[in-house]
Amino acid sequence: MSFGFFRSLSKPAPQPVELREHQVAGRTLPLRVVENERARRLTLRIDAGGQGLRITVPPGLKLGEVEKFLIRHQGWLEQRLAKVPDRPQVRPGIRIPVRGVPHLIVHEPGKRGTVEVSRDVSGPTLIVHGDRLHLPRRVADFLKREARREIEALVAKHTQAVGRKAKAVRFKDTSSRWGSCTTDGNLSFSWRIMMAPQPVINYLVAHEVAHLKEMNHGPKFWKLCTELCPDTDRCKAWLKRNGGALQAIAFE
Repeated sequence: MSFGFFRSLSKPAPQPVELREHQVAGRTLPLRVVENERARRLTLRIDAGGQGLRITVPPGLKLGEVEKFLIRHQGWLEQRLAKVPDRPQVRPGIRIPVRGVPHLIVHEPGKRGTVEVSRDVSGPTLIVHGDRLHLPRRVADFLKREARREIEALVAKHTQAVGRKAKAVRFKDTSSRWGSCTTDGNLSFSWRIMMAPQPVINYLVAHEVAHLKEMNHGPKFWKLCTELCPDTDRCKAWLKRNGGALQAIAFE
């Protein structure tokens, strides 16, 4: 989610990222004010899951203008945050999706802390062993392992198709993006994507691998992305529509 308005560009020396807090809709959210020498306007973005705010500003902009900008758009922020889904805590008895399929979380202490995938009368189940206190982390670790296994295979498949190699494949828990590709060929993915349907996982990998050849979002990039993943449009729309709910799930 973003909102911005245009302003004239000034060119003083860049300043470091300013870390602050902002109160809105009864919450105190972390606020990052980031200078970008190419920015011609202030851009306000709400992190996925409503967990923070980011404002990108032209170089040399006074923080007083940022405050005025936030005040003017407080109503816009409140409206958008009201639509952000609740942040469910991973715990026994709730269901979380794995490759798009809801799995009931069941805690069975006694064994060493492992996670088993099972199916009973309730449907697909994640059986989490070990101390109850560590259950959310166990589930997150399970998703990370699944992500590494599946995504590395998809990277190998798509890089072979485009004739480029990835320098490295990394996994993170990012709140602002699902994946990234650096100019020197490092691919990064949010392990949370393992909660999305398998076609969406494939789309994300195809998207980032396509950047190895086209470091932009121009027509050639989207053509290549669609060649790698014919369901690009549908999967892109799914992630835009449902990604916030996946980012909102709390694994603390």
